[in-house]
Amino acid sequence: MASSTAPTSNTTVTWAGAHHHHHKLFSSFSALDLGFPSKSISVRKPNSRRGNAIHCAALQSHPVLHYPTQPSHRKEFSSSSDFPENQKTQPPQWNFLQKAAAFALDMAETALVSRERQHPLPKTADPSVQIAGNFAPVPEQPVRHSLPVSGTIPDCINGVYLRNGANPLFEPVAGHHFFDGDGMVHAVTLNDGSASYACRFTETQRLVQEQKLGRPVFPKAIGELHGHSGIARLLLFYARGLFGLVDHNHGTGVANAGLVYFNKRLLAMSEDDLPYQVRIKPSGDLETVGRYDFEEQLRSTMIAHPKVDPVSGELFALSYDVVQKPYLKYFRFSPEGQKSPDVEIPIGGPTMMHDFAITESYVVIPDQQVVFKLQEMITGGSPVIYDKNKKSRFGILSKNAQTAEDIIWVESPNTFCFHLWNAWEEPETDEVVVIGSCMTPADSIFNECEEKLQSVLSEIRLNLKTGESTRRPIVPASEQVNLEAGMVNRSRLGRKTQFAYLAIAEPWPKVSGFAKVDLSTGEVHKYQYGDQRYGGEPYFVHRDPTSEREDDGYILAFVHDEKTWKSELHIVNAMNLQLEATVKLPSRVPYGFHGTFVNLQDLGNQA
Repeated sequence: MASSTAPTSNTTVTWAGAHHHHHKLFSSFSALDLGFPSKSISVRKPNSRRGNAIHCAALQSHPVLHYPTQPSHRKEFSSSSDFPENQKTQPPQWNFLQKAAAFALDMAETALVSRERQHPLPKTADPSVQIAGNFAPVPEQPVRHSLPVSGTIPDCINGVYLRNGANPLFEPVAGHHFFDGDGMVHAVTLNDGSASYACRFTETQRLVQEQKLGRPVFPKAIGELHGHSGIARLLLFYARGLFGLVDHNHGTGVANAGLVYFNKRLLAMSEDDLPYQVRIKPSGDLETVGRYDFEEQLRSTMIAHPKVDPVSGELFALSYDVVQKPYLKYFRFSPEGQKSPDVEIPIGGPTMMHDFAITESYVVIPDQQVVFKLQEMITGGSPVIYDKNKKSRFGILSKNAQTAEDIIWVESPNTFCFHLWNAWEEPETDEVVVIGSCMTPADSIFNECEEKLQSVLSEIRLNLKTGESTRRPIVPASEQVNLEAGMVNRSRLGRKTQFAYLAIAEPWPKVSGFAKVDLSTGEVHKYQYGDQRYGGEPYFVHRDPTSEREDDGYILAFVHDEKTWKSELHIVNAMNLQLEATVKLPSRVPYGFHGTFVNLQDLGNQA
């Protein structure tokens, strides 16, 4: 095993209302006291009445998951006068009945929040845990040009690196999971050795409505929908919809997880909604075009990890439903954006389906043991649970299938992969090989658990003839570390690859570096970010798509220094893991999710 460490770098910042050491999470009240924010979006506190604040000692908890605390540096956020409660407000244009209903529902929500405060939140829903330190949100940043660069940006890297993440616009009034935050895209434009940066919210229907109301009203799928209070929140939300106070008919998603560039469009996604189109301006700034249904062809949600076949140019995707059948559908798009008919995949019930894989000929669909059981809320539990009685399996289906009649199911006991990095066919053994990170406990991301989380990079072999499977850890036990967010060279997706580039999620859930793993030998080479410096997903950009060397390219990754509170973009040679260049960013970049790279040619061809 080889290892290299990034040179150290320095900064300043805190999260949204960090005027005090203790955050105040304000509940919402009078329907008439609702702010309309300015065009530029800042991280905000919801409107409140005095005496009803929920106090959250964000920096004093001792979570099982070791989230970072933040040093006391100068404040990066807007002054208190910029928060909606201190702005001039304009009442919504509601009739008398709507105003009365809004008042009554707000009072009911106040009572609900008051009751919730009587019980401690689980750490998986506690804002003081989930969005502490550099997991905390930041305000939008307009484009900043001519950023300081150390080293030399490689000539072949011309385009925009973009990364999605969760960034709540408002301080939570109750439970909050990191996955619940509003989507924000961070963009670094690299062109002829120079760099610029911007970050913008993806203006989902949810965010736009809450922005107008001046407070959060949409339920948070993971942080709030637990037990009886979760049922109450759903009833409050749909009651507001019934009276026309909110509109839930045009999506409730946050678009905070995945990014893909397809058919001349950059799409931001979360699996609870349609994707949103985001346009990259010539200046390097970002703007939300809107919810994208592929010219009225897509009428269901789409998961956050669709796959683009590097040879055919097609996009493959899944959609799952947690309430009604069909619980799972598969579909694809031609390179021109023409959608295929849905293929209903037979599964026993609503199942967490965050990712899947493709090969040259097949889609590989995981049907695993983390499932949705909404009835658990009636007995006070979480609707996302680990079902120990269910058998994990993978479905192998032809990419061009019009029905699921020929799907081949292969069991893989006790396997839960939140992400799958690649898959390919080995016809000589009648096997499909799947590369993924197997996570235990399987539901520990969603439900509080004292057991230490492990994410083991694994090779899973599915025999299409015998219906049997094998699974082995790729990295030797002596070098085992948590390997999570990452990728292979996507110009070879669905084909046998030698390397994977994966985040070293140590200490969980922070990322202390990334690993280049030889998938055949298990050999690991590490790039470490340095003392108290953490990042996220490593993104591979090839130097030349025709190169014979699979690792001929560069790794892009955001890195944050928790001592100085400064953030950077690192550009690392993927062949030798040597740092080529560092871009010093003008503001903090929170830890986030998944990214993509859009080259100059595609930038000029955007729809």
